Amino acid sequence: MTTLTDPRSHIYRPGRLTPEEAQTLARETLERCDDGELYLQFIASETFGFDDGRLKTADYSRDSGFGLRGVSGEMTGFAHANDISAAAIRRAGETLRLLDPANAPRPAAPRQNNRHLYTDASPLDLVPFAAKVALLEDIDRAARARDPRVSQVSTSLSGSWSVVEIVRPDGFLATDIRPLVRLNVSIVAESNGRRETGTFGMGGRWLYDRLFEPESWNRAIDTALAQALVNLESVDAPAGEMTVLLGPGWPGVLLHEAIGHGLEGDFNRKGTSAFSGRIGERVAASGVTVVDDGSIPDRRGSLSIDDEGTPTGETVLIEDGVLKGYMQDRLNARLMGVEPTGNGRREDYAHAPMPRMTNTFMKGGEDDPAELLSRVKSGIFAKSFGGGQVDIVSGKFVFSCTEAYKIENGKLGAPIKGATLIGDGPSVLTRVTGIGNDMALDEGVGVCGKGGQSVPAGVGQPTLLIQGLTVGGTA
Repeated sequence: MTTLTDPRSHIYRPGRLTPEEAQTLARETLERCDDGELYLQFIASETFGFDDGRLKTADYSRDSGFGLRGVSGEMTGFAHANDISAAAIRRAGETLRLLDPANAPRPAAPRQNNRHLYTDASPLDLVPFAAKVALLEDIDRAARARDPRVSQVSTSLSGSWSVVEIVRPDGFLATDIRPLVRLNVSIVAESNGRRETGTFGMGGRWLYDRLFEPESWNRAIDTALAQALVNLESVDAPAGEMTVLLGPGWPGVLLHEAIGHGLEGDFNRKGTSAFSGRIGERVAASGVTVVDDGSIPDRRGSLSIDDEGTPTGETVLIEDGVLKGYMQDRLNARLMGVEPTGNGRREDYAHAPMPRMTNTFMKGGEDDPAELLSRVKSGIFAKSFGGGQVDIVSGKFVFSCTEAYKIENGKLGAPIKGATLIGDGPSVLTRVTGIGNDMALDEGVGVCGKGGQSVPAGVGQPTLLIQGLTVGGTA
């Protein structure tokens, strides 16, 4: 087992940059700015792809660099390079001289955080290459043996390990360690000339050990295969306005896209969100409480600190149907006169931070999911979603279902294919008529895109009963 005694050694290398020099450079380059930071990062990542019974890809990369950001008023200057050296940082500092000098009191530094979610160990170093390939071979072999209808199996394993150091001109210094792993299984089943696919993924901010447990990867096989076999029996989806029952966990991606982005601070400061200026107003049905929490251990969207150094925590966005607040980074929080919420995130050192979600979910209610099903005379049950599209300004969304069923007289009917859910975030929240007591977070596979940047994120929700949602179908 390899454990790094000093993860910062990947950032500070002899003859290139020392911690003391980093603090001096942050003071020098950011002295004219209201706010800003020197963001230093090392990241190692690997991906294995297994398809058609053989290893197709095995990629490994290492990268390091810095991002230097200065903020004056509403203006931001940003420069980055993959060379962590004093000379490169000084060159980047020349960019910030284009900003107007600060003329307001500087905001306070983030509070120091002594809670670190992760150990220094890297998942990439703890498991040999051969063992990772053998795991994918075992999954492929076991999946094909499950059912004679399995015609194709695709699996992937990925991991990354990042060290982040945030240096501010006021002397603030914070370090974070960020592991991330993921396993995906995709199975194609074929019967009578018809082919259907089932997928399942799992992961989080932990080491590879959990993924190598037989009960974990066998569950991935069973879930993906079950979805593929169900879809082999599916019929065309009905269309029209109807009652929809959403399953717990991953279907919270609809909440993330249709509502979550509209609750990020930058859209609301600029007045481009459907939720702008509505703090204190009822925006959802009674019982609907939505939070963002980046401090949950092991979750894909969790961080000890955000990418500006602010500790993460639970931010209540909607409480019992009433809008309570937005997700904020330091810039938008200062301009809106509120506190940062630990939601300043960036894809990596080559990007500036912006308000982003971490783990965004609806809290559970008191309804029995079986009782919610019994209320539906005619509708659909959406168990899992695929891709979707959302317009942030209006909140309008279109989501495709990867596993869904008809509901007839309070009971699940035939599986359906080709179903899409169509609506808009602000109104769909007002149509919630039942909230299950089975809140679940997703399995750890979410990737959130915004402004050309992608970051890992978590979603979740309980079983939800929604009246009058438009379903696009093929029947």
